[in-house]
Amino acid sequence: MTRASFSRRAVLQAGAALGAAAALARPAIAQSAGRVVVVGGGFAGATCARELKRGGFNVTLVEPSATYTACPFSNGVLAGLRPLSRQQFTYDALKKDGLAVVAQRATKIDGQQKRVSLSDGTILGYDRLVLAPGIDLRFDALPGYSEDVAQIMPHAWKAGEQTSLLRSQLEAMPDGGTVIISVPANPYRCPPGPYERASLIAYYLKIQKPRAKLIILDAKDTFSKQGLFQAAWKALYPNLEWVSMSSGGKVIEVDGGQRVLVTEFGRHKADVANVIPPQRAGEIASLAGATDRSGWCPIDPVTFESRQQAGIHIIGDACVAGGMPKSAFAANAQAKVCAAAIASLLGGQAPQTPKLINTCYSLVAPDYGITVAGVYRPVNGVLTDVEGAGGVSPADSSAAFRSREASHADAWFRTITDEVFG
Repeated sequence: MTRASFSRRAVLQAGAALGAAAALARPAIAQSAGRVVVVGGGFAGATCARELKRGGFNVTLVEPSATYTACPFSNGVLAGLRPLSRQQFTYDALKKDGLAVVAQRATKIDGQQKRVSLSDGTILGYDRLVLAPGIDLRFDALPGYSEDVAQIMPHAWKAGEQTSLLRSQLEAMPDGGTVIISVPANPYRCPPGPYERASLIAYYLKIQKPRAKLIILDAKDTFSKQGLFQAAWKALYPNLEWVSMSSGGKVIEVDGGQRVLVTEFGRHKADVANVIPPQRAGEIASLAGATDRSGWCPIDPVTFESRQQAGIHIIGDACVAGGMPKSAFAANAQAKVCAAAIASLLGGQAPQTPKLINTCYSLVAPDYGITVAGVYRPVNGVLTDVEGAGGVSPADSSAAFRSREASHADAWFRTITDEVFG
């Protein structure tokens, strides 16, 4: 399969086969043979915990929140296409499956003693530790931005209250107002996410506030699915403007009181400002000594074991996964490979060399979807894109094809959330 002849069905079928292979690779081991603690209950952590539990291990999932609010499809909440409640999932099903879910925050990792300290003073021992902490926002990396300023200029990059806040600001903005989205440099969670967000906000404005303008100030000159997004914007959203880094799009400072975003080329006044700041791995990864200077976690691409701390595995957005992007699909795939590797290691076997897949759907409008997919394998210690094994939606697709892609996106979200949380 070449990129020119990209087939969504073929890629998804490959992903299913790879997932099945990972499951079959796990040896049957008695529950007493291994204690695994998983920190973080998102797509990566919850998937890995369930896979290991099914493999017969003694697994504890540490997650302080009783409800997980999913980021994929949360841009639809901003556009008024779905309620926030459709993004929210509990851990009840995992508990019913016999998984121990501890509603505490991990505060300390002792890699030498193999212990995890929790906020209530509990200490959990482990044979293998999996960290799936997601991201933290680097408020200190953008002068003028802070958690307090985020109440005025929301980031909404962790779904939940911030999503609702940004939605309410869009609703309150008068017709003719200006919405500005500030996009950081790579790497960050969900590379196409800001551009899907811009598209769906533009859709909302086109219907409800047609005289409004939307500006994307970008710290990059290129972005994921750029040609597909820009072709759609030209056809659908003439009031949407993208400003690249070389054209003065990199935001270097914000003024929350005035809702002003400052670039090297000037000052941009917004009625609604969505500031997506630079990011890093969740704090517990740093406390565990698993991050490098970049703030992210380098890993072995076969086992997802930390290159900094033996016996600790990092999956999902927090890890440095080479060419594999930070996405929910990727997190789910990494979790299954990691679980299989842990099972092999605890069973005294060599882990199999994996192939992983990622498929990322984006909505440009409710009935207009676009897709990018890739297959990855370890090469010289790095997850590398398998040339010719993925691709993007055809540029010349019909309206019916775009509508089907949007339907596939919705089906994917329902399927993965049911698998992980249902």
